[in-house]
Amino acid sequence: MAQTTNQQFEHVIQMCRDIFEKKMNDYGTAWRILRPESVTDQIFIKAQRIRSLQTKGISKVDEGVLPEFIGIVNYAAMALVQLELGVSDSPEMPPQQALAQYTKQLNTSKSLMENKNHDYDEAWRSMRISSLTDLILMKLYRIKQIEDNKGQTIISEGIDANYMDIINYAIFALIKIEFPEAEAAVSQ
Repeated sequence: MAQTTNQQFEHVIQMCRDIFEKKMNDYGTAWRILRPESVTDQIFIKAQRIRSLQTKGISKVDEGVLPEFIGIVNYAAMALVQLELGVSDSPEMPPQQALAQYTKQLNTSKSLMENKNHDYDEAWRSMRISSLTDLILMKLYRIKQIEDNKGQTIISEGIDANYMDIINYAIFALIKIEFPEAEAAVSQ
C-alpha cells in the first residue's frame, strides 16, 4: 500500500530527529550560541554543496546529498528555535528541552506544509530535486537580505516563514530520495 504524504513526511522527520538526537548526544547544544545569521550561512553551505553535487554529478567527499538535506532540516529547525528563544551565551540546554523545541518547530512546519499542500495540490511531487535545491537557495538569499535589513520587510513574509519553507522543501527532497518508487508512479 502506498504511503500518504503525511506518512512519508513523518518518516523523514523521524530520520532527521534521530540524527539531531545523536548529534546532541555527541556535541550537546553548542548550536545555542549561534546567531541566526550564522545558522543561515551554515544552511547555505549545505544547500550550495547539494547544488554543486547535482551540477557536477561527482563527489570527492564520501557523502551524498541525503545527509546534507537532513542537515538543512535540522539547522533550519535550530534557526527557528534561535529566533524564538534568542541567542544564548551559554550553549547548555537540557536535552529534553532542546528536543521539545526542535519537535515544536518541525510540527509547525508540517502544519504549514499541510495547508500549502492542500492549496497547491501536491505540486511538489512533479518537481525535480534540483528545483527544490534552487528554491532552498533562493529562500536563503531572501533570509540574508532580510537579516541585512535588520529583520524589516515592507510586504514580504518574515525570516521564520522562509525557514519553515526551507524545512518543507528539504523534506520533500528527502521524500523523493527515500521513496523513489512512489515518485516513479507519480511521473507515469
